[in-house]
Amino acid sequence: MLFSAAASAKDIVDTAVSAGSFNTLVAAVQAAGLVDTLKGDGPFTVFAPTDEAFSKLPEGTVENLLKPENKDQLVAVLTYHVLPGKVMSGDIAGKTASPTTVQGSAVAIDATGAAVTVDDATVVQADIGADNGVIHVIDTVILPKM
Repeated sequence: MLFSAAASAKDIVDTAVSAGSFNTLVAAVQAAGLVDTLKGDGPFTVFAPTDEAFSKLPEGTVENLLKPENKDQLVAVLTYHVLPGKVMSGDIAGKTASPTTVQGSAVAIDATGAAVTVDDATVVQADIGADNGVIHVIDTVILPKM
């Protein structure tokens, strides 16, 4: 299990930091200047890729995105993982949806099968509560069509 029940008394960033399996995501959020946003009131729904998910990207992708000159692209990738509002798994169970992300593009969510998918990612742990929203852990970094 990636999160403990005690993690819910923190905002989304602190919850991700305390889990220990989102070091790459946290570093990217810091590099993109999004920490204050994700510590804000929200509520937010975050599809959080694990460190293992980031490691599946082609070699050099993460390092390239973290360069200061690529900040706009990094912000786009990260905000594609965020929905405004708090969407719990029970809200979409048995449905498909294409909500608009904070980045501005729609993401395809399919909760009709045994596993919930978000674009090409599978939700591996859902409904991790935070003071300002909810985290759903995904096994793949999702990328907006740019």
